[in-house]
Amino acid sequence: MTTKTATISQASQKEPNVTRLVHLMTATAWTLLGIGLILSLLHLNQFNDHNRTLMVGIGFMVASVHVYFIRTAIHLVHTRAQSSGGDE
Repeated sequence: MTTKTATISQASQKEPNVTRLVHLMTATAWTLLGIGLILSLLHLNQFNDHNRTLMVGIGFMVASVHVYFIRTAIHLVHTRAQSSGGDE
């Protein structure tokens, strides 16, 4: 019985370009915020926890903040990695 080994060349790996991901997450966050605002404002007449549409709208708005926060963290980590890699 033989085993095959494979090596991964470090030279063939490229730096990931996260610009598209950052733009996609920004658009997603704004879309979620818009949906949340529309749902919340359309069903604001009964402001209580039994109004499911209002609660879903608030959930969309909270989700948009989370998506935007994660997008910002990814962007900052990538920018810092590029700046520290270029200084050496």
